Amino acid sequence: MYRRKIEAVFEAWKNEPNHKPLVVKGVRQCGKTSSVKQFAYANYENVVYMDFREDPALVALFNNSLKVDYLTMTISAAIPEARFVPGKTCLILDEIQDCPRARGALKFFRLDGRYDVICTGSLLGVSGYKTKEQEQQEQQASIPVGFETIVDMYPMDFEEWLWANGIKPEVDAYLRDCLEKEEPVGDGIHQRMRQLMLEYTIVGGMPEAVEKFLTTHDINQLKAVQRAILEEYKSDMVKYAQTEDKPRIRECFESIPRQLSKENKKFQYSVVRPGGRSKDYLGCLQWIEDAGIIHRCYNLQITELPLDGNAINDQFKVYMTDTGLFVSMLGEETQLDILRGDLLSYKGAIYENLMADMLCKKGKQLYYYHKPDSIELDFVMRYKDACTIVECKATTGNAKSMQTVLKHPEKYHVYSALKFGDYNVGRNGALLTLPFYMWYLLW
Repeated sequence: MYRRKIEAVFEAWKNEPNHKPLVVKGVRQCGKTSSVKQFAYANYENVVYMDFREDPALVALFNNSLKVDYLTMTISAAIPEARFVPGKTCLILDEIQDCPRARGALKFFRLDGRYDVICTGSLLGVSGYKTKEQEQQEQQASIPVGFETIVDMYPMDFEEWLWANGIKPEVDAYLRDCLEKEEPVGDGIHQRMRQLMLEYTIVGGMPEAVEKFLTTHDINQLKAVQRAILEEYKSDMVKYAQTEDKPRIRECFESIPRQLSKENKKFQYSVVRPGGRSKDYLGCLQWIEDAGIIHRCYNLQITELPLDGNAINDQFKVYMTDTGLFVSMLGEETQLDILRGDLLSYKGAIYENLMADMLCKKGKQLYYYHKPDSIELDFVMRYKDACTIVECKATTGNAKSMQTVLKHPEKYHVYSALKFGDYNVGRNGALLTLPFYMWYLLW
């Protein structure tokens, strides 16, 4: 079991007096269940675990009264080893989206206060795509607004990847010092971090994929794990989406590599299917985003804060939340090319999706700036309370659009830029160049 940042969130939640039931939301296979179980078994004398997806019969236990005493009696009858001891028992409700009434019961567990409850859900953000029976159950149960604490969990990020690879705190401190002083990283550490970044690009942060790669270093076995995860996502699309939307959701999902391999990476419904229109696919794309599989990156009207207020809602790119899964959707030899240091294929899509991966896993919203036939900036972020250009380039050459914007602060209101790529730390006026692996140090 690898160290995860969510562990600190769990600790803070448990130590908070009179805490509410905890709901851990995140894309499927990002490590929610294993992290919750590890925490619970390490911190409670009694753990009662229920998985509504693996054992659908457990759903029926919540069909009648939702009073806590009735539920604990019913659960202990169905699970003989269950023990409910006030202050010493944690109830884990896994895949709670498959049992809406169990989520409705969180209100009563909160008011009762004798037992801690932790829930996980892979598709809790998905709305409007349920069977009639599921919709009726949700209406009857109702989401317990104000009676639960919701936290988002993501696949392992680059810093967690470094932990899994045994990188010591001293190395992290050294890198932070180099960043603060804007000094180049020593060659030995630079080359090691560069190699770890290339490996992270193909592996990503799905714990099963990380485990497979670190124990075997076999690219074929890694790809088999990643493709199995992608197939599970597609199965969810079939299971949870409305019948008429199932093929269109899958079409949207499978179009992502084609969308990002274009020179203009703005998402186009005509790439999903010739003649495709937004009204036919908009809800389908939303389904994939709500499931946590993708993130949108919105074009800005102007490069000014607040970025959210200047976003153009119908102009966006789409990136995969996890870089490893994205790379596994590309050509057969892509992983080998990346390990050799070649990230130039697919017109910069690999670099851009890697950047999006790092931003998304820190809970950041994505923005870019594009004006036809003039300016195109990969990403625009709020950094040190200022609107900042963020470019990801393979070489140290000047990015024309970025230079134009920096030369005209009176027009664009941008005074600094960060450029990430396969090079070391350097400063040239308003432009700070950084190796890609330093990204995790900025937020």
